[in-house]
Amino acid sequence: MRIIAGDRKGTRLNAVPGSETRPTADRVKEALFQMIGPYFQGGIGVDLYAGSGALGMEALSRGIDQMYFSDKSSAAIKVIRENATKCHFEKQVRIYKQGALQMAEQLMREKRKCSLILLDPPYKQQQLEEDITHIQYLGICIPETVIVAEHSSSLNLVHELGMFSKSRTKTFGDTQISIFTYKNEEGNEQE
Repeated sequence: MRIIAGDRKGTRLNAVPGSETRPTADRVKEALFQMIGPYFQGGIGVDLYAGSGALGMEALSRGIDQMYFSDKSSAAIKVIRENATKCHFEKQVRIYKQGALQMAEQLMREKRKCSLILLDPPYKQQQLEEDITHIQYLGICIPETVIVAEHSSSLNLVHELGMFSKSRTKTFGDTQISIFTYKNEEGNEQE
C-alpha cells in the first residue's frame, strides 16, 4: 500500500493489522481519484471509517489542504498517526477515535465545510444512504462537495439523495465506487 500520486508519491503506508479492516487496492484508489480529480486546489476533506487513512493521505498528497480522519478502532487510529508521520502531514491532519456520524457532527459544531467526503465503511456495516443523508442535514457540504462511497458491488445505492445525485460508478470485482455530486437549481449535477 502506497501513495500513488502527488507530493508524497511512492511513500509506503502501514496497514491496520488483522482482518477487520479492508484496505483499498491501489488500482481502485487510482481509479477513484481519476474519477474525482485527480488533483485538488486546496479544501478540507474528511475520511470517515478511515481504517489506515490511505484514502485521506492520497487526497492530501494530491492537494487537499486539511484532512479529518475518524475511526472507532484504536489500532486504526495508531496506524493513521504513523502514516501521517511517514508522509509528513502532521500539521494537516486531525485524527479522532469516534464514529463517522459523531465526526460529521463535530465538523458541524466547528463550522467546517468539506469539499471532499470519503465513506468506506466495513461492508457488513454499510449504511451509506443514511450517512449521506445525515451529512447533508448537518450542513457540512458546499456546492463543490464530492462524496465518494466505496462499497460492496452487491449494494445498489439510489441515484438521488437529497441535494446530491450519483454522477459516476465503477465496479472492481466485489468493490464498487459511487461518486455523488451536488445538484444545481435545475436538478442537474455540478461539473
